[in-house]
Amino acid sequence: MHRHPGKSYAFRLQRIRPLVWLGLMLPGWSSAAVVTGVDEQSGLRSWEWREAGASIRLVQRLPDQTRAFFQARGFSVAEADRIASECVFQTIFRNDGQYPLTYALDDWRILHRGERRSLLTRERWDEIWRGGQAGKAARIALHWSLLPTRQRFEPGDYNWGMSSFGLQPGSSFDLEIVVTLDRDTISRSISGIECARDLQEN
Repeated sequence: MHRHPGKSYAFRLQRIRPLVWLGLMLPGWSSAAVVTGVDEQSGLRSWEWREAGASIRLVQRLPDQTRAFFQARGFSVAEADRIASECVFQTIFRNDGQYPLTYALDDWRILHRGERRSLLTRERWDEIWRGGQAGKAARIALHWSLLPTRQRFEPGDYNWGMSSFGLQPGSSFDLEIVVTLDRDTISRSISGIECARDLQEN
């Protein structure tokens, strides 16, 4: 299951290479770690969980990047701004380990200012646009641009897509992720994730 969302995503992945890494060891299943990176050219930051050969990497997307992406796919300026203002990250999953990995984003939780909330998944965005003015083609483009809500990765599989956290640009939050490795369900926390700031506000 080697999926390539397109040239625009490949360009993002080439541009955002973590050049500064800091490690934080976590107790658990097998040599777990969370590392952070900063791209020297763009200044965009990333957070990556690694365990037993599996990894989940979150890379900041500037709101302007997201606005341009979705305006080019049929959303109006206001609609694209709505998406861009909801703390969008590029999210990369890899399973380079020996065990199958499954996840369901509905099980993940955002911790922000003492509150727990869910991610804005494909299904939640479908509800937001239901009955609105956004065209069908634009809504389909958003649906397939977002990370699948549920997925299974065999060893060697990888995929990427956008994830939306429903927070204002510049917000900080912790993320509780839940995955199943082989037959073991594990929960991990990635702390201090920061939504990219909106350059239009400066």
